[in-house]
Amino acid sequence: MDRYISDTETDDQEQPLLLSRQDDKVERAPACCSSRYGLSLLSCYGFFVAYALRVNLSVAMVDMLNNTDASGNTSKSVCPAHSSPARPIYNHTASVYDWDSETQGWILGSFFYGYILTQIPGGYLARKYGAKWLLGLGILGTVVFTLLTPMAADLGAGYLIAVRVLEGIGEGVTFPAMHAMWAFWAPPMERSRLLTIAYTGAQLGTVVALPLSAQICFYLDWTWVFYIFGIVGIVWFILWALLVSNTPSTHPRITEQERLYITSSLNKELTLSGDHIPWGSILTSMPLWAIVVAHFSYNWTFYTLLTLLPTYMSDVLGFSIKENGALSALPYIGCGLLAVLGGQLADYLRENCFYRTVVVRKAFSLVGMIGPAVFIVAAGYTGCNYILAVAFLSISSSLGGIVASGFNINHLDIAPSYAGILLGITNSFATIPGMVGPVIARALTKNNTIEEWQTVFYISAGINLFGAVFYTVFGQGVVQPWAVHNPHSHGN
Repeated sequence: MDRYISDTETDDQEQPLLLSRQDDKVERAPACCSSRYGLSLLSCYGFFVAYALRVNLSVAMVDMLNNTDASGNTSKSVCPAHSSPARPIYNHTASVYDWDSETQGWILGSFFYGYILTQIPGGYLARKYGAKWLLGLGILGTVVFTLLTPMAADLGAGYLIAVRVLEGIGEGVTFPAMHAMWAFWAPPMERSRLLTIAYTGAQLGTVVALPLSAQICFYLDWTWVFYIFGIVGIVWFILWALLVSNTPSTHPRITEQERLYITSSLNKELTLSGDHIPWGSILTSMPLWAIVVAHFSYNWTFYTLLTLLPTYMSDVLGFSIKENGALSALPYIGCGLLAVLGGQLADYLRENCFYRTVVVRKAFSLVGMIGPAVFIVAAGYTGCNYILAVAFLSISSSLGGIVASGFNINHLDIAPSYAGILLGITNSFATIPGMVGPVIARALTKNNTIEEWQTVFYISAGINLFGAVFYTVFGQGVVQPWAVHNPHSHGN
């Protein structure tokens, strides 16, 4: 019989304590065909949809602007344009627009102005009313406004910005709601595995949406990018509504063994104290602010690449729309792969090698933040060496996937009962880079010179390094006293 030992059951000297008789009788439920891993996979699909809807505009934007020649290649770039075999162009009848660099920056960043508004409310509402419908309806709302994007663009840049803000409002609840749901579904020693599988959907959505959007733009036109991904989102919502429950106790198809395994492994960490939320303790918690700083810093680099990498590929490296999407997706393939593998390794180190949670979280955060900083700066010095530029940008984003088992899930370690609210707080600050990063980057790259982009990359790297150091100094890995009524003493 497998025995379960959590971080909440170690003393200050990190010596395992004996489990209670009740816990000792509960076997670890198999992962295969389990409800918790089913939730993880369906959540992965949900985040696939969320990020596909978020990033498809980055590629479509290249085709929406009135700056391409008849072959679909960018007319001007710093590096020589890449030649490619002639291919027929189908149905290029969609409108194009004369938006300057500043307007493009505001359009690409506008999503995050709505996204930031629903972070903390999303965490609170998920805790109070349950996460299932909040998350489901949030993504459904984003789907609806995605379908309206072509009409908004025709009406003008202001209307497109408004629609993107509304999309952000819908998606803003997703991560806080998901964290709140995992507080009830993820046994502590499986957190890294379950959450990295779920959140890898973000990388998968990016990996698929970028190249597929480019192909859709080429063979159809850019409007179909939003219609096709909108339909994919509707399919997800139907599955989510039919198959998901808020907690193991309310799931109609979960086995009794799995239900007991999950609830017993969490019963010392969760507190259902009604509507009481210790806001003062939360807002003055240094471990929380360590996550805030790390999350903000990491997202500065992440969103810089997410929103502007297609532009960099086109305007600097000279890749056409046909090549752009596939190459822009490369960095996120490695990111998703390392996120999943990192989750497996993180839980293995905690459960089998008895590494403290805080050590694992900090080590993974350092690698996942310093590594990207080094390689994004290096990418700026590759000149027109396309292979090195793409390689360095890919390595930068790939290493960033490791933070999925670092600070990214640390909310569940320090306060599982309030994980959704904590994620809402940290993600509110982490959304700011998405709001201002593209605007600042486009303001700094008006002439699209390599030197201007080097400045953008240096800023991203510097912010990343600061966040890594701050989290290493102040991060913790145990349930905080304010997060439970009867806190257990456990090693940090």
